[in-house]
Amino acid sequence: MYEDRVNKAVELFMSGYNCSQSVVAAFADLYGFTPEQALRMSASFGAGIGRMRLTCGAVCGMFLLAGLETGATEGSDRTGKSHNYAVVQELARQFRERNGSITCSELLGLRKNAPTPPEASPRTAEYYKTRPCVRMIECAAELFARFLEERQAAK
Repeated sequence: MYEDRVNKAVELFMSGYNCSQSVVAAFADLYGFTPEQALRMSASFGAGIGRMRLTCGAVCGMFLLAGLETGATEGSDRTGKSHNYAVVQELARQFRERNGSITCSELLGLRKNAPTPPEASPRTAEYYKTRPCVRMIECAAELFARFLEERQAAK
């Protein structure tokens, strides 16, 4: 079941959606969101948060999903907040272990302080060849899918 969601995340990216949108939209129906809602709520996190090359957009998408799954809904719920933070930190650890970083610029091999204009890159065959983004999306979606499977097995 979850393998289909990983494949869907990759398909979404290859059809032009950003890294965060691709991960979130592949799972958002589990939380009652329409495709449009999923794409809008995750749109700003692409390319390392608004193309600033900060935290990888696929990772941000994974974290957004972790919040939908485990996020506290009461401001005073310190235990719930702490649990969600622990989930996020564990997912980040696993992603970092597999890829060396959770930072977009580092994953792309960009030099420090490289310019980050807001214009989205044209999606060409060359674009897809030169970026590891598909692997990052696949990894984030797979890590979240495994998290869900483990959570289901524990119930």
